[in-house]
Amino acid sequence: MDAEPAIAFDDVTMHFGTGEDAIHALDDINLSVADGEFVSIVGPSGCGKSTLLNIAAGLHEPTGGALRLDGRDFSTTDATGDIGFIFQRPVLLDWRTVRQNILLPVRIMKKNGDLEGDMQGYQDRVDELISLVGLEGFGDSYPNELSGGMQQRVTICQSLIYDPSLLLMDEPFGSLDALTKDQMNAELLDIWKRTNKTILFVTHDLEEAVFLSDKVVVLSPRPGRIQDVIDIDLPRPRDAETKQLTEYNDLVTSIYTYFQ
Repeated sequence: MDAEPAIAFDDVTMHFGTGEDAIHALDDINLSVADGEFVSIVGPSGCGKSTLLNIAAGLHEPTGGALRLDGRDFSTTDATGDIGFIFQRPVLLDWRTVRQNILLPVRIMKKNGDLEGDMQGYQDRVDELISLVGLEGFGDSYPNELSGGMQQRVTICQSLIYDPSLLLMDEPFGSLDALTKDQMNAELLDIWKRTNKTILFVTHDLEEAVFLSDKVVVLSPRPGRIQDVIDIDLPRPRDAETKQLTEYNDLVTSIYTYFQ
């Protein structure tokens, strides 16, 4: 028997508002993401990429269709702790250290009744995450003492504090300079390989999508519909030499034709 997908959208449609002013954001989205798969979503501005992630996170309820996590109807599933969301810009509190910011979701969600009694376990988890993203020595630093890339690493740690099975990433490196972005892409692939997370990743950058992904989903202009799902059959692990491959550039070019 085939394993259930980590996340599946079944005929998902999304409208905002009603009547003549209603915005038809997404239409008839059918998409399955396998456990441990890295899938990127690309499309023109306003096509519903971020809306799709918000539905996956439970922040929006679709107007039509259904969402399934591991084969279970999302509407009847307690997804707390199973999903990590990384936004376009770091969501950090300036007056909290790196450690304190990483622990912020724990204090907000108060997953355990005896929070303080279990804090040592979470402190150990913070140490693991700081090491995972290469921030050793910066645990007591404040956000204004970190570069943009380092701040986004802290955000990644926040999203991993509960060890979720699914990571949703909404253009997490879009505000970074090109060199830092390339570095973060390489580090994200290393984190993905070491943690075996399922990742649904939104980006405007077609080269980034091809470099990172197992599959690239191309959405149409609004209302967003799936135009194509492209398998990225490039060898792993991937590095700077991957971008020199003819196959890599052919894939980027083929996806670009959808936007001409």
